Amino acid sequence: MNYQSPISPGRSWYEDTAGPRPEYPALDGDRTCDVVIIGGGFTGLSAAAHLAKAGSNVVLIDAHRFGDGASGRNGGQLGTGQRAWAEELEAEYGFSRAKALFDLAEEAKAHLLEFAAVNNIEIDYMPGQLSVAHKQRYVDDYKAHAEIMATRFSYPHIAFMNAKETAERLGSTAYFGGTRDTGTGHIQPLKLVIGTARVAAEAGAQLFEQTPSTGISSSGGKVRVTTPKGTITAQKCLIGVNAYGGTLEPVSAAHIMPIGSFIGATVPLGVDSKVLPGGEAVDDSRFVVRYFRRTRDGRLLFGGREIYAVNDPQDIHIHIRRQISELYPDLKDVEITHGWGGYVGITVPRKPFVREVMPNVISAGGYSGHGVMLSHFFGKLYAETVAGNRDRLKLIEDLKIPPFPGGRRFRTPLLFLALNWFALRDRI
Repeated sequence: MNYQSPISPGRSWYEDTAGPRPEYPALDGDRTCDVVIIGGGFTGLSAAAHLAKAGSNVVLIDAHRFGDGASGRNGGQLGTGQRAWAEELEAEYGFSRAKALFDLAEEAKAHLLEFAAVNNIEIDYMPGQLSVAHKQRYVDDYKAHAEIMATRFSYPHIAFMNAKETAERLGSTAYFGGTRDTGTGHIQPLKLVIGTARVAAEAGAQLFEQTPSTGISSSGGKVRVTTPKGTITAQKCLIGVNAYGGTLEPVSAAHIMPIGSFIGATVPLGVDSKVLPGGEAVDDSRFVVRYFRRTRDGRLLFGGREIYAVNDPQDIHIHIRRQISELYPDLKDVEITHGWGGYVGITVPRKPFVREVMPNVISAGGYSGHGVMLSHFFGKLYAETVAGNRDRLKLIEDLKIPPFPGGRRFRTPLLFLALNWFALRDRI
């Protein structure tokens, strides 16, 4: 099977709080359409919604349920800008292009919130994000970043926090400083998946779950996607499977690597808890990032990206509780009600991968932990491309994304070694 199932059987807290989750049928029979989309996450569903609203005949398939990949199981944090800081992009691409990439990401943020509001999708948005330094030597970089964002990139919402303010806002003394971003926030991602699918279906898109793609080809101006019970013939195709593509398409597989991400949800901590009293989301400076936030009902959702030998959901509980206790010793025995895992798609430079991988077939993914905001917008940009305006998507297509070294045989063990080396470096 081309599709990779989630690496943990754990049921997510999102699934238990998303409300009704409509089921869509499996494809049974051949279809002909304008655009075929493979992948029912943010990228694919957003593209389907925008294309169908513009009058295109769209067929979308997913191997499992919509949102069963990263889109419905992630940390829910929007972030600001691209995955790389704007000044890092400026050093590589120059100011004009870095500013264009930053502005595109800001438009992505506004688009997501507007899409939810216009279409009456309750995504449980909560404002604020703290980015914190787990080593003293990183603090000056965070201070400079706040100033650069305000003065060079016209983004005044990031403020530097010293160690005292950081401790007060976190309820923990484990970090040395950082920034507070009041121009972004966090959401319940599965609610956005469900809502976007509804919008796409109401606009006329044909949506199919439990329908894996068994192959894709492009010749004679036609794209053909095969499934167990039918072939879809289209003018164009979008591959939006991100880390869950398996062997479906070799170019994407060479550039996008799946790595494990794990999240645990605690019981509600109570109104008197000192953990994140302002309700912000948090990401830290580790290469193997720790990310956490409070939910509307006061739970702590805590995630990390270490590669564990997870054979049972309870294993996730053990690892996550250990990481929580390092930051919040008083929570060393906190009850964790949910533990789940999935794959995050990363690229070598931690920038998104968008490329025409065969005639009339575009693949998008590799959001590298920044996909909640970007992927939904990339679906809109793909719809623009189908309509004849490829200029904005080209900003992403032209990024330098090399393939992972080692080829099919060696890239996974090489990445495993690299991640463990970076995890070790995070600790020293």
